[in-house]
Amino acid sequence: MAEIRVMREDLLPPREPPRRHLISIGDLECQDVERLLGTARNFERSLERELKKLPTLRGKTVVNVFYESSTRTSSSFELAAKRLSADTMSIKSTGSSVDKGESLKDTALTLGAYDPDVIVIRHPQIGAPQLVARYTGAHIVNAGDGKHQHPTQALLDLYTIQEELGRIEGLHVAIVGDVLHSRVARSNIQALSLMGARVTLVGPPPLIPRGIEAMGCEVSYEIDAIKAADVVYVLRMQQERMAEGANYVPSLREYAARWGVTPERLRPGQKVMHPGPMNRGVEIDPVVADAADALIEQQVRSGLVVRMAVLYDLLTHGPAGVQAAALHEIGAA
Repeated sequence: MAEIRVMREDLLPPREPPRRHLISIGDLECQDVERLLGTARNFERSLERELKKLPTLRGKTVVNVFYESSTRTSSSFELAAKRLSADTMSIKSTGSSVDKGESLKDTALTLGAYDPDVIVIRHPQIGAPQLVARYTGAHIVNAGDGKHQHPTQALLDLYTIQEELGRIEGLHVAIVGDVLHSRVARSNIQALSLMGARVTLVGPPPLIPRGIEAMGCEVSYEIDAIKAADVVYVLRMQQERMAEGANYVPSLREYAARWGVTPERLRPGQKVMHPGPMNRGVEIDPVVADAADALIEQQVRSGLVVRMAVLYDLLTHGPAGVQAAALHEIGAA
């Protein structure tokens, strides 16, 4: 009988690194956020060149699947992939097999058959990105699942604040409006707290989730509380997520009168942010939206480089130092 020999562990071929996903801010540690923001900063410098396209992800495929309406997130993910030379495919639920009753599982299996490297998904149901991760071999990026999480929005908000104010730690950010239905608020509470900022939620009691202080934030039901903040982050009323017949506020006109962010309610020098789309005249006064201290356009620009950084980070497995060196070579090319 032939002798069976067991190969030593150090002689075996290297194992394929585990797939990495970005589904929640809770998946990240402080050093992960710092690495992503640093990578985004390198990409921003490279985009100042005349030739903005980089060869970094040539040969990779990124599929964007959006079951909800989107302008900023969908366009920035598509442009981010193209700026990194990846092949892209964008799918909207309207006009797809979803209209014919196809389940998310079957859509995921279909997309998985194309062997994409990354699937970016937005879906109205909480947990949809995890399901897609289960049925495909791709890296998954959560572009928003219900009112649960929107991690890349929080990352681009951190980047915008850091670029504008020079730091995140020690700042006070007031998040104003419909927190109850906002995935952006939940992701930002986690991200800002992780990076050492103080967060206060401001809004009418029906729109502030009970017990949300457990996430490490403060709560105020008085609009005057925003004056103490360095940054005022405004949320829109998400009527598409509100149950039919639910009356969280008497009317939009009354909401604007009591909770709208107006010039009179701000102090000089306060920065104002909004994830978009804005409802001018409801949660934010047009004068505030267009003021010099509004960072809303900067947020849109930040979205591109931050999403480039996320795609790059998921598809590279080298140590942070190696990645930084590679980016330096790209920037110098």
